[in-house]
Amino acid sequence: MTITATPGRAVLEEACSAVGFEVAGAEALRIAENQVWRLPGGVIARISRPGQMPAAVREIRVARWLADSGVPVVRPIDVEQPVEASGYPVTFWAELPPHAPGTVMDVVEVLRQIHALPVPDGLDLGALDPFVRLAARIDGARTLSEDDRKWLHERREHLHAQWVTRPSGRPDCPVHGDAWFGNVVRTAAGRTLMDLERFSVGPPEWDLVSTAVKLTTTGTITADEYSEFCRAYGADVTEWEGYALLVGIRELRTVTYAALHAARHPEWAAQAQHRVDCLRGRVGSRPWRWRGIM
Repeated sequence: MTITATPGRAVLEEACSAVGFEVAGAEALRIAENQVWRLPGGVIARISRPGQMPAAVREIRVARWLADSGVPVVRPIDVEQPVEASGYPVTFWAELPPHAPGTVMDVVEVLRQIHALPVPDGLDLGALDPFVRLAARIDGARTLSEDDRKWLHERREHLHAQWVTRPSGRPDCPVHGDAWFGNVVRTAAGRTLMDLERFSVGPPEWDLVSTAVKLTTTGTITADEYSEFCRAYGADVTEWEGYALLVGIRELRTVTYAALHAARHPEWAAQAQHRVDCLRGRVGSRPWRWRGIM
């Protein structure tokens, strides 16, 4: 896959100049809704979307709070940040040593730590919004037909109405917001939590459903792995009456993520369309075993 770095490179140069980091030799690691660059000297720069400065400020503060609370988490570099460069918030992080994606059990151990934390005083985590950017993703999914986009918008509105009146479950607590084993990596020293952009206060079931759908929707974990996850956490979210709602939202987020990026990367268009077809009942029943696009 060819990574297109513009306008990220110019933004990166501006941000690095502001904090005194060397940008020569910077390597683009990921260009998606957010951009991730490796700088010389073991620094990772993360460029967020315009308008996301408050979220970037919160992400830095959350990382420091989690570290102080004993949660293994990525470490912000000790510079004045975030930096705003041409309207883009940029944050700087210590590069992790060699690592691999975490396991289901790594995810559950971190979730147990996070969900047991009290909501911090003096740090506004904000309320979980599982619908953030969904409308914009659908609008930007130009490889899909107008009918498919209309259906996705209607699906979003239907799920949102259900979310407002969702069943009660476990008490709200700090939640990661995107808790899957790509965001909990394993190094020689142990596990590390990453990607704190969606960290907030909300129902812990939202974090749990991210693993459950790996069994029920995509078939990427086994029934035994999921049983171990439930035993370790002490609950099975699939038994909760609001489970179908959370699955619907999580599936819609996964579908729209693929559809948005397919507009820029034609090689992903078939997978994006396949995911839509699954939701619309044009394919067989779950699990659908979707392929990753990144």
